[in-house]
Amino acid sequence: MTDPQWLDDVEMRAWLGYVRTRDLIAAAIGRDAGRAANLSWVEYSVLVYLADAPGQRLTFADLACALEWSQSRLSHQITRMQKRGLVARETMPHDQRRTVARLTAAGGQLLTTAAPAHVRSVRRHMIDVLDRGQLAALAEIYDVLIDHHRSTENGFGPTGRGSATQQANEPAADLA
Repeated sequence: MTDPQWLDDVEMRAWLGYVRTRDLIAAAIGRDAGRAANLSWVEYSVLVYLADAPGQRLTFADLACALEWSQSRLSHQITRMQKRGLVARETMPHDQRRTVARLTAAGGQLLTTAAPAHVRSVRRHMIDVLDRGQLAALAEIYDVLIDHHRSTENGFGPTGRGSATQQANEPAADLA
């Protein structure tokens, strides 16, 4: 067995910087969302994907893929959100074996209420902290990392959402 190739100082700063900022920013936005709309980041993400979907519904398989979650995790999350009246669980009319999640009127209203506060929070905790050059560099870095992890040669296969660059150019409601 060979020794691992330990991270040097720059590599360690990059890795820990990513981990720490991801956690700090997500926690800050989550706190803000909870105060503004009693909605967690996870719930907000589910609602955004459903709001953008045709008919405001997605199969569990498609929603899990979009969120990059297991179907089991999604099922538990949908159950919690269903109890709050934010989503409904339905079977597909032409395929009773497949389940869809559908955005309810209450879920759509809560998303409409939460979105402005969410965008303000994203701006306060990330966007407005960086200048345009830094944002462009960060966006490019994330495009490379996302494309790398979604490529078939890495064993993950495509998620059905296209490349990060394609997604950035498509007119869809963001999670921001």
